[in-house]
Amino acid sequence: MSLKQQASQGAEVNEKMAALMTNSNAVRAIASAVQGTLGPKGLDTMLVDKFGEVVITNDGVTILTMMEANHPAARLVINIAKAQQEEIGDGTTTATVMAGALVSAGVEQVAKGVPVARVIEGIRAGVRRALEAIKERAVHLEDLQHPRVRQVALVAGREHQDIADLVVEAASLIGREKLLEPNFKLSDTVVSEEGAENQVFMGVIINKETMNKQMPRVLEQVKVLVIDDALEPEEIEDEALGTESGFARYLELQNQFRTNIQKIIDLGVGLVLVDRGVDDIAEEMLTDAGIMVVQRVLNKELRRAAEHTGARVIKRTGLRKDLAELQKHLGSADKVLEDEKLEQVWILGGHGKPMATVLVGAATEEVVGERERIARDAASSVQAAIKGGVVPGGGALELAVSREVEKVRENIRGMAAYGVDCVVEALRSPMAQIVANAGFNPLEKIGDVLAAQAEQNKISLGIDCDTGEIVDMLEIGVLDPALVKIHALKAAGEIAEAILRIDTIIKMKEYNKPSDEGAEH
Repeated sequence: MSLKQQASQGAEVNEKMAALMTNSNAVRAIASAVQGTLGPKGLDTMLVDKFGEVVITNDGVTILTMMEANHPAARLVINIAKAQQEEIGDGTTTATVMAGALVSAGVEQVAKGVPVARVIEGIRAGVRRALEAIKERAVHLEDLQHPRVRQVALVAGREHQDIADLVVEAASLIGREKLLEPNFKLSDTVVSEEGAENQVFMGVIINKETMNKQMPRVLEQVKVLVIDDALEPEEIEDEALGTESGFARYLELQNQFRTNIQKIIDLGVGLVLVDRGVDDIAEEMLTDAGIMVVQRVLNKELRRAAEHTGARVIKRTGLRKDLAELQKHLGSADKVLEDEKLEQVWILGGHGKPMATVLVGAATEEVVGERERIARDAASSVQAAIKGGVVPGGGALELAVSREVEKVRENIRGMAAYGVDCVVEALRSPMAQIVANAGFNPLEKIGDVLAAQAEQNKISLGIDCDTGEIVDMLEIGVLDPALVKIHALKAAGEIAEAILRIDTIIKMKEYNKPSDEGAEH
């Protein structure tokens, strides 16, 4: 091979390595932005926008979603963290820290000459074994009153005892069966208000006021109608109004609309929830009848109210049905009241499915926002714990699992073993960061814990972040949901594989889609 060919190959290798290093640095930058928040001694991050608005938070996904990130690899990490949040509701910081460690370790191996394909092969094998080991060690919780349920809420709730109590009470009110439903999220029951008192109640909150002050403030034994539409007459085109037949149709629709509103009154409905706007005629008739009307209700709140009261959602055209049919669409509740101070309508004691609401209060807007995020994390963790069981927290489980993954190395051929090493390093990163945030030497403490776990055959041994001593995480109540660990590791593996597979970065040319594209010629 000529010197020119060698130089060309060398340049190509350097270019591919440069792409890998660039992406790796972006991932590490994202990980460093959240790693300081990990563990009981983790600190807060202040996010400031161009207008000087400030958000102070310890919540990993909030930091990731609100921070400015332009690099494509950084956005990849953020998107996977969002997916973790959507799926489980917690563990995004752990996932990001492990992803940063996994990518860094993988790049180091590639820089030493290990082929990327072999590194990825090893990472897959290591992650697969780690996931099996986590599932094997999960302890399932059947009783919502079990003390470990509260400990999960307390750990995820950053030691806020009042929030942990609220979340556990809400879970108990809702029940295990509801918590196991795939589409139900306990975190959606959390709301926060500046100046509100902490409480849990069986009911839902609509974050809107009634349409006017002439409507009743409190109703008892209420029939509820939920309209997923505008409560307005059906529209007719302006051009049609100019014709005699069109105007006649307009008058017909107006009369039909009045008849429909009268049906609502005749049914004895006390509360009407509307997805969109309400016509003046309807407002006047319903107000005169002593009916409470709330318009432009968020779709999520509308659905929760319907589910809790047992109402069947209806469109405005459905109001043409006769009274007997419409009666079947009504829900009911023990009490409906408007809180003028909080500008909310509360629906209490619905006769449909059980639905609890966790109301978290605080003195200021900034603090109440953070308390809501904490409560949502605690709620998500409690639900995940009920679904998939619990494991020791504080990074203890990941450290124990790393010892299991090391055994995979003995049975794997060739250079893929170096990829397994990357997984071992990533699994040790959560405890390393937690210990570092607490002010201790992570290398020393991890060595001590690994030796103690092997000597005592206890996977739950970890570090007390107050004293630096080795303690049993189960005994001191530091527990995490197994599903949080499983999804965090999966997410880290996906990020690492995606980043390591990229060896070339090419900027796309600007492309403006022609305005007439797709038109017939």
